[in-house]
Amino acid sequence: MQFYSLAFVIFITVAIAAYYAIGRFVGKGQWIVLLCASIAFYAFSGWQNLIFIGTTALTIWLSGLAFAHFEALSKEARKAAGSREEKKAIKEHYRFYKRLVLVAALIINFGILGYIKYAEVLVGYIVPNSHWTSGILLPLGISFYTFQTVSYAIDTYNAKYDPERNFAKYLLFASWFPQLIQGPINRFDLLAQQLFEPHSFSAHEARGAFLQICYGALKKFAVANLLLLTIDPIIAHIDPSIPGSVVVIGILFYAIYQYADFSGGIDMALGFSRLFGIHMSPNFRQPYFSISLGDFWRRWHITLGAWMRDYVFYPFALLPGIKRWSKWLSAHCGRHLGRTLPAGIANILVFFLVGLWHGAESHFILWGLYNGIVIAASDLLTPLWDRMNKALHIDVGGKGHHVFAIIRTFIVVNIGWYFDLIEGVGNLNIAFSNTLFNFRPDLALAAIKSYVPHNAIIGLALASIVCIVIFVVSVLKENDRDVSERVLAAPAVVRGLIYGMMIVAIATSFVFAPAGGFMYANF
Repeated sequence: MQFYSLAFVIFITVAIAAYYAIGRFVGKGQWIVLLCASIAFYAFSGWQNLIFIGTTALTIWLSGLAFAHFEALSKEARKAAGSREEKKAIKEHYRFYKRLVLVAALIINFGILGYIKYAEVLVGYIVPNSHWTSGILLPLGISFYTFQTVSYAIDTYNAKYDPERNFAKYLLFASWFPQLIQGPINRFDLLAQQLFEPHSFSAHEARGAFLQICYGALKKFAVANLLLLTIDPIIAHIDPSIPGSVVVIGILFYAIYQYADFSGGIDMALGFSRLFGIHMSPNFRQPYFSISLGDFWRRWHITLGAWMRDYVFYPFALLPGIKRWSKWLSAHCGRHLGRTLPAGIANILVFFLVGLWHGAESHFILWGLYNGIVIAASDLLTPLWDRMNKALHIDVGGKGHHVFAIIRTFIVVNIGWYFDLIEGVGNLNIAFSNTLFNFRPDLALAAIKSYVPHNAIIGLALASIVCIVIFVVSVLKENDRDVSERVLAAPAVVRGLIYGMMIVAIATSFVFAPAGGFMYANF
């Protein structure tokens, strides 16, 4: 059930009506409506998928209860203990059992995710044309809800908060339907209370939610879908004859397409959640205004980056062996190297996993490693950049340097998109080689006309106009202007005009391109 389908419109209308009716006339139990709606939404994608999300929710929920149980036994036993050494031994004894439960939960859930998501690709590498794993269907949102529930397991293991005792409530956290298609990856301590507490209908909140949904749909349908009509034919024609200029155009369009599709879908998900008075975590913050690749990844897919930071980067960087190595490097090679080299290794590990999260294909792994290595190298070379800026008398705090840093980062990010988009090492070599040595901008227009359908070229005009609107909105938001509140505070005629133009642009896009699903729906 896609966000743009008539079935979804009927579904969410009924869900909203039931939710606020229960709140007004019964006064409690609104969360049960959300749970029923979430189960119905997920069952619509295939009832078999309920088995997977149910297994994940149950095993993680039980692990949280087990952690609390062992922690309670530990505290009770330590009260009766005499010496400090005895208390320490008791604590370690029960920590061992907690660790066993955590490892079992991680193996079960990452095992399910790994088998479903990677078995076919990995078996294909070993046994080409194998049918052993053919027919495996990826349950909707399995990567997102697996990461979200695993964060709960790790947090309750570390006693960050008390585990949820009610399985039905925990199942709602795991299956909250707006997040299932493509995230964001929410945290229990930020989302759960909102799901369980009562909400009254707010007209202002509903208007803000509707505006966010429309803006997300504008990005998805009037930009992403229209650009895809040009991107696909270009990538399909990667061969030695393709001009490098055409490859660059395809990559630039892909950069815009990815942002419009992913952030547009997230805007719609956040908006649908807001219709129930529930605010999920933001996932994008003007990423193409970043001044470094590290900054980019703090603005793009924010919840995945935060997940990797908290559950991979820091645990790895704080391993006893890594800490000892860091101290040794600081003592023998200087504090900068002692700090940045272990962090660089951790970043490479993180982005290797981010690449793997996207898929087991080699181009995703290369894309992840590219990002990790560039960030690690940038941190290691910071003293060199500082000396160069000082020697050249560059004002790094000036607006000119800020604009330069944004353009530089955009170029670095787009080099990475080569790895993300283009499959096969041979095709990658052709794309990079022709970009550098066979650019031929004079052939670009003729090549694109031969590759791309005529209706796609016309659709690009609409996408270009909408891109200008998105750029202006992004500039305003980057300068801390609350665009949404300004629109909502505008006179009714102005608001109607804005909504009308968005709806017309979205409707017009369907003339040139089919609605199509979201690119991250299969993750």
